[in-house]
Amino acid sequence: MLIALLLPWSQGLAADAKSAVEAYVARLAGTAIEDLSAIQTFTLYHPDGGQPAVTGSQRLFLRLPQSQRLEQDIEGRREIRVTVGDRVWIRQGDGRTYEAPPSDSRRDRVHLLTAFQRGAADLLREWESAGVRADVGDEVLVGGRTVTIVGAKAGERDRPAVWIDPEYGVVRFITHERLAKGSALVDIVFSDHRPLVDRFFYPYRQEVFAEGKLLALVAVRSVTVNTRLAPELFDPEALKRGR
Repeated sequence: MLIALLLPWSQGLAADAKSAVEAYVARLAGTAIEDLSAIQTFTLYHPDGGQPAVTGSQRLFLRLPQSQRLEQDIEGRREIRVTVGDRVWIRQGDGRTYEAPPSDSRRDRVHLLTAFQRGAADLLREWESAGVRADVGDEVLVGGRTVTIVGAKAGERDRPAVWIDPEYGVVRFITHERLAKGSALVDIVFSDHRPLVDRFFYPYRQEVFAEGKLLALVAVRSVTVNTRLAPELFDPEALKRGR
């Protein structure tokens, strides 16, 4: 469906990735977001990408720039994940709490939603560590909007890349990740952006594809900002105590 909406604006045009990132970061300079909370549902799909397999609900808490808490209920099973920087702790329904391996923490892509909190140079280095080439770029039209591609040309679907909308920020993130059956091309798509605060838009629809097949869909129900979330929500020691 997404591919059908893409119309190459100029295959030979090399977009200036750094300028596009700098413009987005500058546009949101001064946007006052200290914390964010979201209520959302999610659906996991069968490996063939055709039929839903599991559904659940989630509460997401962010304390910018580097702390996150995700509470989710999956068919009666409760799990809480607390992320601080690049480390992740998980508390399962039986109370067992452990620190996840680094491979799990790298799959956390919520930070893409608040990319403006970091400088352009920091973002480009972060994306390069995921295999995105900052010296390659292009532009396409997506739903009538001009989007800059960092890391690939418009027709290249198998290369790590970041797609940046001048208002919405990161709308697509493509990278190679190791899944249960080996390495796969993972494509995360953010859409249905709605204004949240100042000039910041939040995506109410988030989809994850692997090798072109839909793996997960997140549908956001509500979002609030700057509610002064308690620091204990993001404390790994408090999580171990069941808080």
